[in-house]
Amino acid sequence: MVRPETMVGMVLTGHGGLDRLVWREDLPVPQPTQGEVLIRVGASAVNNTDVNTRTGWYSKSVRGDTAAGAVAGYGSAADRDGSWSGAALSFPRVQGADCCGEIVAVGAGVSPSRIGERVLVRAVQSPTSANAHLPTATFGSERDGAFAEFATAASEDAVPVRSSLTDVELASFPCAFSTAEGMIQRCALAAERVLISGASGGVGSAAIQLAKRRGAHVVAQTSRAKAAELRALGADETVARDGEFPTRAFDVVLDLVGGPRWSALIDGLRNGGRYVTAGAIAGPIVELDLRTLYLRDLTFFGCTHQPSNVFTDLVGYIEAGDVRPVVAETYPLRDLRNAQEAFLAKSHVGKIGIRVAG
Repeated sequence: MVRPETMVGMVLTGHGGLDRLVWREDLPVPQPTQGEVLIRVGASAVNNTDVNTRTGWYSKSVRGDTAAGAVAGYGSAADRDGSWSGAALSFPRVQGADCCGEIVAVGAGVSPSRIGERVLVRAVQSPTSANAHLPTATFGSERDGAFAEFATAASEDAVPVRSSLTDVELASFPCAFSTAEGMIQRCALAAERVLISGASGGVGSAAIQLAKRRGAHVVAQTSRAKAAELRALGADETVARDGEFPTRAFDVVLDLVGGPRWSALIDGLRNGGRYVTAGAIAGPIVELDLRTLYLRDLTFFGCTHQPSNVFTDLVGYIEAGDVRPVVAETYPLRDLRNAQEAFLAKSHVGKIGIRVAG
């Protein structure tokens, strides 16, 4: 195959509003280095982390919810630490945490037999030696991601997948499902009662399927308008996000919301229960009475790092048909701004896909 020297893609030029996403048709095609593969990207998807990285919401200077700056950003104070790792990002950056594509070239030390493999890329990766001081590295944040025609990844992070699903359907899995699976494995969820907050989003809807796979009784927190769709995904019950929560009712809470109603989630746990978080879309600052934590023998888990088996386990579930994609809409890459606006409207269930090839 003769590879082009340039490619099209959407680049993030700095933290801020949607205007920071700039379409380019002259990006250099990246070259795989030692231990890497080059992937022709078929599809990606929109995630909260793409928006939050764009706006700089991860900065400690930001104390509000993710919606407050989702269109315009959070200002220059976020520049110094507006990434998952707490370090400043370099720009321009190709975002896109989700990636389904085909390996078209390999770097030194990688078998040429990998060329032609259809792969999914780990969204949450172990940091490279150059970034060993960081707790994690994210595809599309600490390194360029899938919002372009080609992307590179470490060979071990490009996992073969055998499936009849489309590229867009497969691209809906990596970030959201691995986050949900990481939460579930961390707390060792079994056939227990679990409450999932933010259950209509990508991670929440993934968690419904993955929790049901383990025999859990799933209660999904959502709007009344989305309740029927979540029951169709496997939720046994739903509770309104603006309604009353049951108290002392759950063995586990999988929380993606945080915010002002956080204490109600904690009150919902049985004594000895486990609280697990991988997001705070309603706001990261909450109030905890430490007596609640220790007198009720609660366990709290913060989930970012993923052992390598989380993603390979997920690919196994996909290949076995244990989980299914939930894609609400699909946009071409060039319309990424419109796709993010649709994402921010929060009227969908599951993921918004991004078609890169074709």
